[in-house]
Amino acid sequence: MREVDLATKFGELVRRLRLQRGYSQAGFAEASKIDRAHMGEIERGEVTVTIVTARRIAQALDMTLADLFSELDDR
Repeated sequence: MREVDLATKFGELVRRLRLQRGYSQAGFAEASKIDRAHMGEIERGEVTVTIVTARRIAQALDMTLADLFSELDDR
């Protein structure tokens, strides 16, 4: 999987999980301790997140990093 594809797929996953939990983008960004504009970039797949950012997202979703990343597995 290309890096751009992975970033897009991760962003789509974050958006889907955020919406399932009833968060607005701004509310989720605050819960994740991530700037709202940066959260928009993440959800649009415009940036590749660091492991620290991924952990913040997972924690705000009440998930482990392993669970979050397993959602990306194509196999």
